[in-house]
Amino acid sequence: MEAAFVLLMLVTAVSGCGEPSHRPDTSRVVNGVEARPHSWPWQVSLESFYPTCGGSLIAANWVLTAAHCITFHTYRVVLAEHDMSQEEGPEQSIRVEKMILHPQWNDNCPSCGSDIALLKLERSAVISDKVQLACLPKHQEVLAHMQPCYVTGWGRLYTGGPRASRLQQARLPVVEHSVCSRSDWWGSSAKTTMVCAGGESESACHGDSGGPLNCQGRDGRWYVQGVTSFVDGRGCNTLKKPTVFTRVASFIPWITEVRQRQLQNHR
Repeated sequence: MEAAFVLLMLVTAVSGCGEPSHRPDTSRVVNGVEARPHSWPWQVSLESFYPTCGGSLIAANWVLTAAHCITFHTYRVVLAEHDMSQEEGPEQSIRVEKMILHPQWNDNCPSCGSDIALLKLERSAVISDKVQLACLPKHQEVLAHMQPCYVTGWGRLYTGGPRASRLQQARLPVVEHSVCSRSDWWGSSAKTTMVCAGGESESACHGDSGGPLNCQGRDGRWYVQGVTSFVDGRGCNTLKKPTVFTRVASFIPWITEVRQRQLQNHR
């Protein structure tokens, strides 16, 4: 029997990637805490009439997000955002030129997977110490069980609670597929094209959709290993129901193909 779940959308000088100029504070590991400003510089806020989801800047003019986030016709992304309650100065607002959802995404069946989308921006972001690119993992890279990763976003602080005005981060240990797919966990809703992480007191929540699951590689760089997808329908912090992310490593060929096709179309 399919487990109940809920998508996490809320209707409401640099080289390389994955090396923030402002280092993340990873010393605090309990529940969600405010992130150090601009320490996750690839994090974007995806907005239509209001902020709806998160996303990750993977190239100067490309953002990675969740397919279920795309429900309107017009979007913009805001980069270098930290405190949504005020204009802080370094923010960049760029309109989305094209939205490309994965062809196998089915909004009537979120647990079928492929909850991933690419957004081509109208113009390139200006890379700075506060706006940097995310690294993507190698195709089919596998995360170790209990590997510590971090989810970031402006979603609800807890089930039914208020949205965060300042960017939050939460430490989510990876739950390997053999565990997450057990019948008393996510069962058949957990696919090999997904990553499970966290659970109980550690979770993403509504409004975090599309944002990154950041995991540090052996090379010291941060990699976006997941795109925030869904949590249990009973609440964001449910025992044996960790947050489910689209596994980016499963979709590297598709991401590469889309970007190459768009490049060829503009030649």
